[in-house]
Amino acid sequence: MKKLSSLLADIDVKEIIGDTDKNITSIESDSRKVEKGALFVAVKGTSTDGHKYIPVVTSANVAAVVCEEMPTSLDKGTTYIKVEDSAKALGLLASVWYGHPSSHLTLVGVTGTNGKTTTASLLYEMAKLEGYKAGLLSTVCNYIGDKRVESTHTTPDPLNLNRLLAEMVDVGCDYAFMEVSSHATAQQRVAGLEFKGAIFTNLTRDHLDYHGTVDNYMRAKKAFFDMLGPDAFALINADDKSGRFMVQNTKAKVYTYSLRSDADFRGKVLETRLDGTLLMLNGHEVEVQFTGRFNAYNLTEVYGASILIGFNPEEVLVNMSKLVPVAGRFQPFLSKDGVAAIVDYAHTPDALVNVLDTIRDIVGGNGRVITVVGAGGNRDKGKRPIMAQEAACRSDLLILTSDNPRDEVPEAIIEEMAEGLTPDELKRTEKITDRREAIRHAVEIAAPGSVVLIAGKGHETYQEIKGVRHHFDDSEEVKNFLQNRG
Repeated sequence: MKKLSSLLADIDVKEIIGDTDKNITSIESDSRKVEKGALFVAVKGTSTDGHKYIPVVTSANVAAVVCEEMPTSLDKGTTYIKVEDSAKALGLLASVWYGHPSSHLTLVGVTGTNGKTTTASLLYEMAKLEGYKAGLLSTVCNYIGDKRVESTHTTPDPLNLNRLLAEMVDVGCDYAFMEVSSHATAQQRVAGLEFKGAIFTNLTRDHLDYHGTVDNYMRAKKAFFDMLGPDAFALINADDKSGRFMVQNTKAKVYTYSLRSDADFRGKVLETRLDGTLLMLNGHEVEVQFTGRFNAYNLTEVYGASILIGFNPEEVLVNMSKLVPVAGRFQPFLSKDGVAAIVDYAHTPDALVNVLDTIRDIVGGNGRVITVVGAGGNRDKGKRPIMAQEAACRSDLLILTSDNPRDEVPEAIIEEMAEGLTPDELKRTEKITDRREAIRHAVEIAAPGSVVLIAGKGHETYQEIKGVRHHFDDSEEVKNFLQNRG
């Protein structure tokens, strides 16, 4: 319980109607969860506007309402606080409510199109290897110390986000690492958080169903760096053309990492195999359990960030070799007769290019590459033909299948993907709607020495169809079919 007046201390308030000298029992942005004495924050969301529910929450005897527009009818017992941006206010209020937990942690955020999960997860593991207690907020899973907490969003809403950070503080975490999605910055979910560091991985086309244009998407990413303070660091990919744009207006100290040019943290791939890579980091050779140039970028930024947050450079190098891949991120499986399968979360054109180029480099001309991929329903339709085209030109056989169709017809999604293929590419393409059957067929026809890529879902253990999640795990399926090869 906190005084309303103290909660509003850091909020840019435009107008107040009512008493602020009252106790607040909870903060909510969901009208279905409010109780007597609560502070309700009316947020304009993508599917509904919280302002519509102000009469509902006042009838439930909330103590106060934060809004961008004052309602025409006011309840005498309710205090109304008008602000410019209620989504931002919610983030600031959540931080105050939970005791500014981010200020008690070394909090590092990772943003970009690809590599966020791997980078944040490996930094969490690195902190543990260094002997510290740490927390993780990621697409795959959240961790409070060693306690696993299921993840529902790449970046949680402000109330859950601050609650999780507060729990990390309570159990004695020194560090916290989190993915910061473009949705999160656009929706002000990270408002009020004190980041000690921010990492930019890369930027390619994604989430245009939400942002509308690549420029809007890029600016949503940049907003994260704009909010950093002068005591923070910003670590950017110098090989990505969007890297410098991200830090144009940041107050943070800027550092760079690169595989192609001089940078503060320089990586170089010396040798790559399906089960690992010999990597050079700032002139030091280290054997890592990761494959591919894209993972070399991830590891170089992990190396750089680890040093920037104060870990001993020599210990970091030793621990780099102990890190293991995140589930569903270039996860290899092998049959007894020499067929390899890779399960990867690649669900954008650029991610497919990265994974397939890596596989091609390893296979050379000695084996076929078979790719099984689909595209998610109710998401950016424009990337579907591009994904198919990038996959087809790098595969000997392409199998288009269902991903998470959600509310769309799977066959229609597959046809939209196929529109990106040339007549010659279509001759090397099969369409199998049932994902299980598509994986079974790919493994069955693969000859020893071939590589089967199952892309798009990675760590996910479900397939979402018409609002219902059915259990489906690419890793389980491919292991089963590889074992049945004998």
